[in-house]
This record gives sequence, C-alpha cells and structure tokens, in this order.
Amino acid sequence: MDDPAISVEKRILFQNDACLIINKLPGESSEFPDVMWISEEILVPVNRLDTPVSGCLLLAKTQEAAAFLGAALARPARDGKLCAIERKYWAIVENPPEGNLLPPEGELVHWLFENKKVNKSFAYPYSKTPPSLPGNAPEGQVSKEQPERYTRPKKAVLRCRLAGKGEHYLFLEIDLVTGRHHQIRAQLAALGLRIKGDLKYGAKRSERGGGIRLHSFSLAFPNPLGLHEIIRVKAEPPVMDALWLAFREAVEIL
Repeated sequence: MDDPAISVEKRILFQNDACLIINKLPGESSEFPDVMWISEEILVPVNRLDTPVSGCLLLAKTQEAAAFLGAALARPARDGKLCAIERKYWAIVENPPEGNLLPPEGELVHWLFENKKVNKSFAYPYSKTPPSLPGNAPEGQVSKEQPERYTRPKKAVLRCRLAGKGEHYLFLEIDLVTGRHHQIRAQLAALGLRIKGDLKYGAKRSERGGGIRLHSFSLAFPNPLGLHEIIRVKAEPPVMDALWLAFREAVEIL
C-alpha cells in the first residue's frame, strides 16, 4: 500500500513460528494478501474472508499448523470450547424499513444454499427438514433444463447483538458460530438487512474502493505450538473513518 499508515508491517497483529494474523484490507484477497510478498514462509489462509471484508485474517506458516487450525475452525464455536476458533465481527447495516425490526440480541439459524454460478448464498428459515429449491439439479449437478447450481444445504448459526444505531444505520456485533460461504451477508439479507456497500446482497450503493462495512474484529484460537494456550487478537478497521468511530463509541458505551 502507498499509505504508510496502513503498510503491511503495521497490519501484522500477531505471529509465531506456526501462524500469522494480518488486519486485511477491504478489497484485498484472502488467498494472496499483501503479506504474501514479504514473508519467506508459504502462508495458508485459515479463516478466509470475502474480498470486500476487512479484519483479522489467520494464516498458517506450516502444513501441520494449517491442519491443526483447519480442524479447530471446523468445530462450531461455543462458549467454553477452547478447541474451536471464535470469530467476532462488526457490521454496519442500512436501517431496515419500518416494521422490519431486529431484536436487541439473539441467535439466527438458517439453512444456507450456495449458488456457485453467481457466487452467492441464500438463507432460508431453519426447520428439521431442509427446503428444496425449485430448479435445482440433483446432487448439485448442472443440466440444460436446470442451469442453476446450488450446494447441499448447510446449517448456519450466528449470534447477533444490536450495539447502537444512528439516523441511517444499525451497528451490529456478530459472533460467528458456523462458518459458511457469505454466511453473515446472506443471513442478514434474509432478514431484510443490507450491509453498507454490499450490492450483491441488496445494498443501495457501493463503498469507495469496493469494500463493504463488515469487519472481522477479533479472533480467539488454540495456539498450534501449545494445546493449552489460547491466542486472542483484536483489530479495528484499517481505516477508522467517522462511521467506524461512531460504531466504536457505541460499543464502548455498552
């Protein structure tokens, strides 16, 4: 980056012999973040963030660390389970239409379908039996008669808390329990909530630079070098503008 205030070196949040965490910029790829070009190690992304999302990106330095952290990531994050990776996000969403109210705090559970053709996920209310989508080909295969391709439905769970609100936006704190493709974006969209700048999921307008107002604020994960140690890292948005400052103020007041 040309701006020294957000240089790669200043965005490195933590590292040891097994892993490294960088504060990813919006618009930066998880597969090839800028840190790849200054590191001698072969870095493997663990918690892949969508390109427009910013925040804590965990990268493994060895294949052993990648396997260890990948197994931890696959476990649902629940309170008291130190073997899982805990992920907390900040989200700024457009104020919903009147009558579409968000509870102050609660758990969201959906079935999530990923459409690989358009690189988008769709969330549907959770029930014991997952819904079937019209026109979806068997086993996710593509045919001329059924051109859409959806993955098998997966259960998606997150915990959401309303941290504050302004004239135009709501400030949400989110604990990700499961990690699915575009999960937060799709689950909020299913409630009629649009993350600022997220045109793919219905936002009114884009953000400068192509990012969206979804930020991976913190990570807690077991140290691959010591099974009984938990590493906790927090990161504010790389560019703290007036809107993110208002979010942080709302969180600090609570």
